[in-house]
Amino acid sequence: MTDAVGPLIVATLAVPLSAALLVTLLPTPVAADRLNLATSTLTAALALALAVVAIAAAPDVASRGSWYVLDVASGVFLAVVAVVGFASAAMSPFYLRHAGRSWFTARRSHAWYYAAFNIFWAALLALPLAENLAIAWLLIEATTAASALLVAFSGKRSALEAGWKYVVLTTLGLATALLGIVVVYAAVGSDGSGLGRLDWQALAQHANELPHEATLFAFVLILVGLASKIGWAPVHNWLPDAHSEAPPPVSALLSAALLPTVLLIAWRTKLALEPALGSGTVQELFIGFGLVSLLVAIPFLWRPLPWKRLLAYSSLEHMGVLALGIGFGTPLAIAGVVIHVAGHALAKALGFYTAIPLLREDPRTADAPARGIARTSPPTATAMSVSLVSLAGLPPSPLFVSEVMILLGGMEAGLLAVSSIAAVLLALGFLGLAHALLEGLFGGEKGPHRRPSRSVQAIALLAGIAAVALLGLTAIAYALPGSDIVEALMRSGA
Repeated sequence: MTDAVGPLIVATLAVPLSAALLVTLLPTPVAADRLNLATSTLTAALALALAVVAIAAAPDVASRGSWYVLDVASGVFLAVVAVVGFASAAMSPFYLRHAGRSWFTARRSHAWYYAAFNIFWAALLALPLAENLAIAWLLIEATTAASALLVAFSGKRSALEAGWKYVVLTTLGLATALLGIVVVYAAVGSDGSGLGRLDWQALAQHANELPHEATLFAFVLILVGLASKIGWAPVHNWLPDAHSEAPPPVSALLSAALLPTVLLIAWRTKLALEPALGSGTVQELFIGFGLVSLLVAIPFLWRPLPWKRLLAYSSLEHMGVLALGIGFGTPLAIAGVVIHVAGHALAKALGFYTAIPLLREDPRTADAPARGIARTSPPTATAMSVSLVSLAGLPPSPLFVSEVMILLGGMEAGLLAVSSIAAVLLALGFLGLAHALLEGLFGGEKGPHRRPSRSVQAIALLAGIAAVALLGLTAIAYALPGSDIVEALMRSGA
């Protein structure tokens, strides 16, 4: 399998990078739209093929090369990034059609948007495949550079401020993570392999030989640094502004793909260094980030917020849930993490795509809560309902099942108090999102019924597809515990 995997990975990454170059040479926005749709279709197909190869191989040994690893975790996250990336590429023309000139001319704005978009997507696709901690860090930095341009794409003062805030805070965090990586590199010692000492497999093999104090110090630095990109509280401050100001397809990639993919790197680091740290210390760090993130998110979910800002704080909540699942570390909790990553990606991406017609039909919703959408645009209201019902964890949402699995996994790990606190916080989050949905659908004064635009029709189609996919995930969730996939995740350390 290894002989075929290498070229397939190269092709998966080469297509979006080539598209980023070619799209800048095209003379018209329509040509840029068409090229991007064609290349994104090919990119998604290649990435999903890789994901199928990885997941179908469970629980066999991962396929490894000199620079890549393709295991079950790679497959799960590749599938998520591929689906969200393709959907964002397909929805981008609906945004760009009414986006104006941004800080480029109207004729060239499509080309430069797609160039940055494809570089961002390529880096996201490469992250789950990175075999080396240092390479993973470089790829995360690459996502910062490309996505910061996209956050500030509109050229508005608020967007430029959000993009700058995003760059400064995440770069500071990643600088902290880099210091931790340097400490790990020094602790491993010289064996002539250079940066190969930071391969996941090499770290796991030598973890028992690492000094506990130095490794713990390094791990805390790495985790705190990565937390700034994952969006864990209290280092999440860039997240609400960036999600609010970025183009909706980019917000979908940031929330549904970037945050969980960087979390995968923190997860891999945890499992590689755990023998030197002790499971108790690692568990406490992840659970601490999880509980704090939930605590910080809940008050904001109870406030009337603009649609995209509400979704941003929902991301903070769900990244906290994932931190708890990884911290608990039991097979049931890990099964919940897998379903939660996929379910959150589908529901959150749909929520951000819904902002395209929402903001076009009522620009006030950029700065104020949406109201009465069920009366003015039933298709948009349907998409909002599918997204928020799923994110709130209302049955039959797969996120309800995954949260129950994670909480039961915490009890299985002997952490009844933590699971109980988390259950209360999740219930409060549910109430906040449910209230926001009801107000968004039926609140406010009666407005005029609007004729569905092409973007509304596209959102209605996506809502139907997402609803079916989410119900499919709910069915899969019941079969996942005890499966080869969970066994492979537990054994290979993601």
